[in-house]
Amino acid sequence: MLFYPPKQREEVNPKLLQQEFFIKGNYEELKDFVYNGEQLKLEEDQWKELLTEWQFYILREKGTERAFTGKYYLNKEEGVYVCSGCGLPLFLSETKYPSGSGWPSFFAPIQKENEPPRIREALDTSYGMFRMEILCSRCGGHLGHVFPDGPKPTGLRYCVNSASIFFIPKKK
Repeated sequence: MLFYPPKQREEVNPKLLQQEFFIKGNYEELKDFVYNGEQLKLEEDQWKELLTEWQFYILREKGTERAFTGKYYLNKEEGVYVCSGCGLPLFLSETKYPSGSGWPSFFAPIQKENEPPRIREALDTSYGMFRMEILCSRCGGHLGHVFPDGPKPTGLRYCVNSASIFFIPKKK
């Protein structure tokens, strides 16, 4: 059974933003952030206290938003998208493209030289399908799925739930 709250919300719980582990910064700081491979380990009851009900459903229970309903689907602002569970910078706006799929889509995650991947993949066989799930490497939060039908240069489409990311705009 699918769960959809009365009003879908992608906001981050202010209590989560106050946590020491949540990576904070402006656009420049987050764009230049280097991931050291650190993994965040919290119990599910801790996540329940820190995430909104909708974010918990998406990030921890591997839920999905309805197509064309997410806050960032049509976002065209310049900035960086971070994991809404831990703040790890995941995607730059320059890699976002209009896939027509109904979810924010990116052709590549942020990947600095000599750093571990910020996104890990796992086989997802739910609903009788074979897909590659994408998860935040730092907190293990479910982001969405990756498909081999994206544009050049990677040919990949990282299809991401808006509730699993938080947008930090580049201020001019």
